[in-house]
Amino acid sequence: MNKGLTSCLQIFPTPDLDKTAQYYVQLGFRAVYYLDSAEPHVCLYKDLIEIILTQSKLETCIPNREIHGYGYDGYFISDNQEEIEQELIRLGVKIVRPLSVTDYNNHEFVFEDVDGRWIAVGTKL
Repeated sequence: MNKGLTSCLQIFPTPDLDKTAQYYVQLGFRAVYYLDSAEPHVCLYKDLIEIILTQSKLETCIPNREIHGYGYDGYFISDNQEEIEQELIRLGVKIVRPLSVTDYNNHEFVFEDVDGRWIAVGTKL
């Protein structure tokens, strides 16, 4: 691992690929469906973010905070949190933690997606 890591993408299992994909499309993501592949999935793209939705065998999504007692399900890095938060509010997205500075010195806010995942948008100060 001498070359260094350059990026990361999120993988979100979901019981309803189309419902979750359409939610993210309303947030400005572009959806590319691969439903005929051996492992059906949907790729979502926005700016430099990629999310891969996979078909879950579970009937509902169980967020990390419910399984482990705390934690987010995704973290998007951005220097433009204020604008993004306001756009999500305008779109009717549930903000569960408004923009603030955390005890670990991140400037972030957290929103809840259609499957109940908590996703932070922030950056280190």
